[in-house]
Amino acid sequence: MIADRFQRPLGSLRVSVTDRCNLRCRYCMPEQDYVWLPKQSILTFEEIARLVGIFTSLGVDKVRLTGGEPLLRHDLPTLAVMLASNAGVRDLALTTNGVLLAKQAAALKQAGLGRVTVSLDTLRTDRMRELARTDRHADVIEGIRAARTAGLPLKLNTVVIRGVNEDELIDLVEFARAHEAEVRFIEYMDVGGATGWSAEQVVSQREILEVLSARYGAITPVTTQDPSAPAERFRLPDGTTFGIVASTTVPFCRACDRSRLTADGTWFLCLYAERGTDLREPLRNGASDAELADLIASTWRGRTDRGAEARLGLVNRTPLFQVEGLRADPHREMHTRGG
Repeated sequence: MIADRFQRPLGSLRVSVTDRCNLRCRYCMPEQDYVWLPKQSILTFEEIARLVGIFTSLGVDKVRLTGGEPLLRHDLPTLAVMLASNAGVRDLALTTNGVLLAKQAAALKQAGLGRVTVSLDTLRTDRMRELARTDRHADVIEGIRAARTAGLPLKLNTVVIRGVNEDELIDLVEFARAHEAEVRFIEYMDVGGATGWSAEQVVSQREILEVLSARYGAITPVTTQDPSAPAERFRLPDGTTFGIVASTTVPFCRACDRSRLTADGTWFLCLYAERGTDLREPLRNGASDAELADLIASTWRGRTDRGAEARLGLVNRTPLFQVEGLRADPHREMHTRGG
């Protein structure tokens, strides 16, 4: 296993299979139109599998399929089969908005997918219409049920935004409990720029714990935790667990082992990174596995990224990129980087 300048291992890879999405969530991609990656630039399943094989030879053992919305990529179970056959992939997961999950959950489980995370920001149909410009809330709920029926371990991701959905924290804990899932509350992050992010909209980990402890009583941290995991996990008095991703107010950069591969083969070492490394060009120009491994290893060994910690120190914090900058380079979009 290789390590970066801060001795963080290369352990987890998020693989975006498409930059397209069928929702327009206000915290991710709220505009109607975007500059999409050219179709010919998108990696094939064979190219993705080859790159993942090289990453696993360097120590990566956790792979998460993302988008955009990954279930928009045709025949995704075929890719899952290819990645699941890689002995180096110990944990194969998927993050989805859940709209198309009901029809694909069983096939993905059979293909070798190990677990799934569904974005669920509200339990109210009218609120989802405001948040994501869709009336398909029922499809998301059905997708969650289908994942459980298929036997897929399930987590639910909720981006908490002040004045929007912070009044649903308890309801979401109860929903997750009823569906044998674990909810993870995510602080609103300042990536992107079209989202209209402001610090005032961030509901912090401290506030979330205060609300839940007022309802449930004493909350204790889960003592056996993966130090590189983005969520800090907690336990209610009855044993129910939940997580909080506090990357805005309590960054976890010092233990971050994650990197991101976009659908067109650009490799980002941090969600906040200004630039990435193009792996598609050498891949398609005949580079050997050894040459690609050397490129990846040398890039990771030079990594010093601590993006969220750097953002924490800003006095007048604004979104990472302004709208004009996003339109100039689609790689700056969070949905392109895999969120």
